[in-house]
Amino acid sequence: MTDPIADMLTRIRNAVIAKHTRVDLPASRIKTDIARILQDEGYIQGFKVLDDAAAAKTTALVKTLRLFLKYGPHGERVITGVQRISRPGRRVYFGRDDVPEVLAGLGTSILTTSRGVMTGREAVKAGVGGEVLCNIW
Repeated sequence: MTDPIADMLTRIRNAVIAKHTRVDLPASRIKTDIARILQDEGYIQGFKVLDDAAAAKTTALVKTLRLFLKYGPHGERVITGVQRISRPGRRVYFGRDDVPEVLAGLGTSILTTSRGVMTGREAVKAGVGGEVLCNIW
């Protein structure tokens, strides 16, 4: 797999469209940071990092990231759109003054900066720029 973040976003998009309550994906540190931001911004109910017991018998320990998706009181989607911005073939960076808003402030952009993974609003407040991983609304 050449782009694990795009795979994560596609799994989330497909699970939300199919109205699943949770989605499992291979865990990594950056995916866990993205899940933390999604939880803090109110897009998902929560997440959990699980150790795969069957894979623990082998030499490599495989961890799974389980996201618990969130829906409105009548089953309406909280996540209506997810867009991958920076890809392995085309990296997109913004300076501290150029971080764009998503849907005029209704959405969230997720950046990886020198101070870690954070939202676009946090990056502007901290005065740092970085690589824009994705937009979510």
